[in-house]
Amino acid sequence: MKKPFNVVRKAGAVMVSASLGVLLHAPKAMASEADLVLPDLHSVSFLGGIPGDSLLLWGLAICLFGMVFGAIQYMGIRKLPVHKAMREISELIYETCKTYLITQGKFILILWVLIGAIIVAYFGWLRQMPVDKVVFILVSSLIGILGSYTVAWFGMRINTFANSRTAFASLGGKPFPTYAIPLRAGMSIGMLLISIELFVMLCILLFVRPDYAGPCFIGFAIGESLGASVLRIAGGIFTKIADIGSDLMKIVFKIKEDDARNPGVIADCTGDNAGDSVGPTADGFETYGVTGVALISFILLAIKAPEVQIMLLVWIFAMRLVMILASAFSYWANAALAKMKYANADEMNFEKPLITLVWLTSIVSIVLTYIASYYLISTLGDGTMWWKLASIITCGTIAGALIPELVNRFTSTECAHVRNVVQCSKEGGAALNILSGLVAGNFSAYWMGLAIISLMGAAYGVSTLGLDVMMLAPSVFAFGLVAFGFLSMGPVTIAVDSYGPVTDNAQSVYELSLIETLPNIRQSIQSEFGFQPDFDNAKRYLEANDGAGNTFKATAKPVLIGTAVVGSTTMIFSIIMILTNGLADAAAIEKLSILSPPFLLGLLMGGAVIYWFTGASINAVTTGAYYAVEFIKKNIRLEGVEKASVEDSKKVVEICTKFAQKGMVNLFLTIFFSTLAFACLDSFFFIGYLISIALFGLYQAIFMANAGGAWDNAKKVVETELHAKGTELHDASIVGDTVGDPFKDTSSVALNPIIKFTTLFGLLAIELAIELAPQVAMSLAVVFFALSLLFVHRSFFSMRIKVDEH
Repeated sequence: MKKPFNVVRKAGAVMVSASLGVLLHAPKAMASEADLVLPDLHSVSFLGGIPGDSLLLWGLAICLFGMVFGAIQYMGIRKLPVHKAMREISELIYETCKTYLITQGKFILILWVLIGAIIVAYFGWLRQMPVDKVVFILVSSLIGILGSYTVAWFGMRINTFANSRTAFASLGGKPFPTYAIPLRAGMSIGMLLISIELFVMLCILLFVRPDYAGPCFIGFAIGESLGASVLRIAGGIFTKIADIGSDLMKIVFKIKEDDARNPGVIADCTGDNAGDSVGPTADGFETYGVTGVALISFILLAIKAPEVQIMLLVWIFAMRLVMILASAFSYWANAALAKMKYANADEMNFEKPLITLVWLTSIVSIVLTYIASYYLISTLGDGTMWWKLASIITCGTIAGALIPELVNRFTSTECAHVRNVVQCSKEGGAALNILSGLVAGNFSAYWMGLAIISLMGAAYGVSTLGLDVMMLAPSVFAFGLVAFGFLSMGPVTIAVDSYGPVTDNAQSVYELSLIETLPNIRQSIQSEFGFQPDFDNAKRYLEANDGAGNTFKATAKPVLIGTAVVGSTTMIFSIIMILTNGLADAAAIEKLSILSPPFLLGLLMGGAVIYWFTGASINAVTTGAYYAVEFIKKNIRLEGVEKASVEDSKKVVEICTKFAQKGMVNLFLTIFFSTLAFACLDSFFFIGYLISIALFGLYQAIFMANAGGAWDNAKKVVETELHAKGTELHDASIVGDTVGDPFKDTSSVALNPIIKFTTLFGLLAIELAIELAPQVAMSLAVVFFALSLLFVHRSFFSMRIKVDEH
């Protein structure tokens, strides 16, 4: 073998597990670092004699295929025909998005200084690691941030290409192109995102020196988590300030959707990308990375046999590669079927081919999972482990398809709950609209919780069939594999999520371009593009497709939050291994019980933080929306103008950015200091806190996301089916939608990165706390908690709207 691979194999395990600060310098009660060193991957062969490292080299080629796929789709969408008027609007949206993203990038670097200080304090001061390694951790964290930031920028750019191309394609008189272009853009994002993530991890595994590989994973994981948290939370606040500010003008001035005279509309379009494109893309990048790292850490902590460790590590990476191939094949097959069925159709249900894509990818992923598992690990254990482990992953894969199906039952324009919201609005106005939306959200939390519990229960059942011979705590490994399976069709999950912001923006671009009012527009389009525009059907297609986009924006949210919660159990296990001396300390294990007061109090504290976070994030939206509405009402011009001024539009964007930043500071720093405080206070209190954050966060996020989705599509039904724009019924549906906006696109989605960041950063925080003297740790707990209370206070009072004297 070439030298780089021999060097890496000496400590292939430690490099990943140490990424969480758990194994790089394990406590003395734990196994030493030498005990966790992985033998040469070249010593274990797969697929008829191919060494493990050589097999992973082929994985790099598959990652390059995914990147090329994404790049080709990007260039293809960019070259699609588009009218100048529509292109100008999409480029204006891009410019405002670019300004926003640059602002967020600077903000992330400021927060990185705080994280960097903790890294330096722990590894440099307490662990006395050489300076060059500490620097390497810091640089690697910047690489992690850059990864999240880069894929977020790519997603924003391709979506702003796709929105104008989709709007223009609707003029052709057929619905199919308005479906195909957004999905094509989404697949480009999904394939590129997963491929880059996996490529980086494989490069670390194959090429980085063993004594630097661990620090590389430490920095990379924390960096991508930080980037995703900021972009997801700030984007969620920004987009809903703009959305509410724009939507309320329809009630106040009785103007149409996306009226070009409304200076809030450009900000709304910017927000669609900031909240529904930039945020989810960065979030997805981090989710796939952190989940994989958590599983790898478990393998190295809980499995003693080096050969088993190697086989499972290579198998996990192979499953990720299968995910890329399954998604590409399913997309092409589904595209061919959809084209045959709908290419010349005058009407189509936009949701059906998307549902078909999800289920097709799920089935293909399951089949390939069993096939690949048989060929890779059929000799593992007693010879039955291959189908048992494949079955556990399949539970997660089924969840990845079943959860979107359940989401459809609560948020689709065709579902009973959305119809109930509409019917209640007819007689009860906004009041019954809101109450019926809350009903939909609460019912959805029950059914999705039941689905997740059932599939996790099935995975647990399989884990009892002999996995304990190979590892400690096989049920924890099973739950980690379920989370892994959630992501087994990752590119498609990202694609259907990205579908929504494109369809939403396409409708806005159409209206803002004033395409119908341009002089000699029919003749111009005929001469330049070779067809007669169909304006009536174009608007109808775009509105109906926006409804499908709303539904599928909602489907990815519970998948990602479910992944965060299920996957967090694996990371929490790493902490438990430290505190219980590898599950050998019976007295410590007894403290992980509700009979232990610190643990119980930690459970209660986690719930309190989740409810504060929900309130604080909604408050940031409420305050920003107040000032946006105030500005728009004072400056909107409805007479004598066709469009709002660019200056007024930029001012609304500025308001949104300002309050997104202010809200983000308070939210993030509260979580940051709370994590440090509780880790220093008591280790078992902290375990209870992390578990509670995950469980409360799961149900709060599902409830809020689906209630918001129901309100959103109830408004869409009123507009597209009942043709009731401008009526009291429409006003009631708008009120419900504005309540649902921060529910579904701010608070619920932000809980996903918060759960992951808290658990990931918590692994480092608990290591830091363990190293401190008890008196010092307690003193720091008091200081950090006081700082967290300061930002909790600021999250309302620094954002408070000035109250009138009278």
